[in-house]
Amino acid sequence: MAVNYSAEPLLTVDGLKQYFRISSSYTVKAVDDVSFQIYPGETYGLVGESGSGKSTIGRSVIRLYDPTAGQIRFGGLDISGKLSKKDSNALRTQMQMIFQDPMASLNPRKKVEDIIGEGLDIHHMYQNKAERAEKISAILKKVGLAPEHASRYPHQFSGGQRQRVGIARALIMNPKLIIADECISALDVSIQAQVVNLMKDIQEETGTAYLFIAHDLSMVKYISDRIGVLHLGHLLETGTTEEIFENPVHPYTRSLLSAIPSPNPILEKNRTATSYDYRTSGLDYSKGTNHLVSGTHYVKCTDEEFERFTNS
Repeated sequence: MAVNYSAEPLLTVDGLKQYFRISSSYTVKAVDDVSFQIYPGETYGLVGESGSGKSTIGRSVIRLYDPTAGQIRFGGLDISGKLSKKDSNALRTQMQMIFQDPMASLNPRKKVEDIIGEGLDIHHMYQNKAERAEKISAILKKVGLAPEHASRYPHQFSGGQRQRVGIARALIMNPKLIIADECISALDVSIQAQVVNLMKDIQEETGTAYLFIAHDLSMVKYISDRIGVLHLGHLLETGTTEEIFENPVHPYTRSLLSAIPSPNPILEKNRTATSYDYRTSGLDYSKGTNHLVSGTHYVKCTDEEFERFTNS
């Protein structure tokens, strides 16, 4: 669906920091000064290597972690500090998460109907048991499962089917934003395509926004309207999908894109991946500021680095 970028952002993350104190002398800066926005009906892809802080950002946004610093606004509501019961209930119904491992995120002792209906039970979103069963049956059909699957347990499903259960659990709350935390990385390639197409169809139907966290750049390119490139807890570059793929500015972004294999064997044979090592790059992420490249395309670097990147 078309995204209206003149509208108010659904989610605004400003200067988010998420630190974890390991000992009295050592603190892990998992996320350091990250800012981005997600608009209603948009898919914002967050990419980067393992350990870059992608999942930490998702968990901080949905408040599974208490942010160390920064501001998070969702639907005009500041959710970065201590939440009142009213604000917490609003957040839990309007923002949902799809986790990476579909087996680990589903309670093996519960039937699918109870897993999917848990949010309805907690927030009292039905009048009677018949309405609850009707809602669960409808959402199962929407994600491509049969109503009779409601009485089964998670171990009786394949990986792709279990991930559909996870999607159904998130969708039944009719959220405005879904955080998809590498929700396809544990699935076969053919199943990945099915799940992503399902998510796109649901977005067209419901207008739900996605924060799509992944490291598969080809899949991110397919589903995302805008992309943010994360490395060592810093958001280095952000822009529309076309801007990032056709005009990457930061050398880390260029190295990521150069590593994408080509389906053409002739091109793949001659493809050369660009190497990037932060320790020898001479860059200092902590000193960078956002520089506008074009439109909504920003790169985080110093003035001198920006001149060097754009002239290279």
